Amino acid sequence: MDSSIYNAEVISKIMVNPDIMIVQIKTDEPKNEFEAGQNTLLGLYGFEKRSSNSAIESDPAQPDQLIKRPYSIASSTSETQHLEFYISQVKSGQLTPRLFNLNIGDRIYVGTKITGHFRLDETPDGTDIIMVATGTGIAPYISFLRSSIVQRPESKMIVIQGAAHRWDLGYYSELTFLAESYANFFYVPTLTEPDHHWDGYQLPIEALLKKDILQNQFNITPDPERTRFFVSGKPEMVGHVSDWLHDFGYSRHHPDDPGEMYVEEF
Repeated sequence: MDSSIYNAEVISKIMVNPDIMIVQIKTDEPKNEFEAGQNTLLGLYGFEKRSSNSAIESDPAQPDQLIKRPYSIASSTSETQHLEFYISQVKSGQLTPRLFNLNIGDRIYVGTKITGHFRLDETPDGTDIIMVATGTGIAPYISFLRSSIVQRPESKMIVIQGAAHRWDLGYYSELTFLAESYANFFYVPTLTEPDHHWDGYQLPIEALLKKDILQNQFNITPDPERTRFFVSGKPEMVGHVSDWLHDFGYSRHHPDDPGEMYVEEF
């Protein structure tokens, strides 16, 4: 079948665990400049093979159907032809099992536009930036940091990342390195099902925030005038953290109604 619409090639694939991967893609032509936190479409046809550890497709795709979904870009904004994505496999889904079956050199479709309003550049200079994530919600923050950590030395930038197990913490090594290298960046991972080797926080993100970790450890009191929050990940976590922030006077950001809390659900 015709796959001439494919316009990019897989150049790297790292399996974080059997159902999470970091994939790098080189597009045939450079993309337009984008802002950290934005997303683009990835696509494969229904005739492509699925990964060996996927499940029965809940809604079988037609062979001639180009399956497309948006994914946040983890790359620096300076990388307009080499794009990185952090993807979790939905075993019975249409697209991700096919993405997980890709190998280096395979072809793929990348959308012609890069869009999205989950953008660091819309926050005022000098404000502190708190980035809360579970699952693949960490991806836009990697783009934030790769693109802007040097340009915002006056802002405290904190990533709070929640997961069940240590091996679910994507980008753990990179985030730890950044925390050791930049005085204004702090990394706070927390696990709900740690093993005996883990000596960090051991509770859900929303419980961690309610223990006043920001106030006690970083001298940051949630204040819409001085601190912006980005909340990205599973809907349950996003809901709990959003409710907590509402009590401090935060409102959700919309392009036509700016707020101090940026939200994306995965």
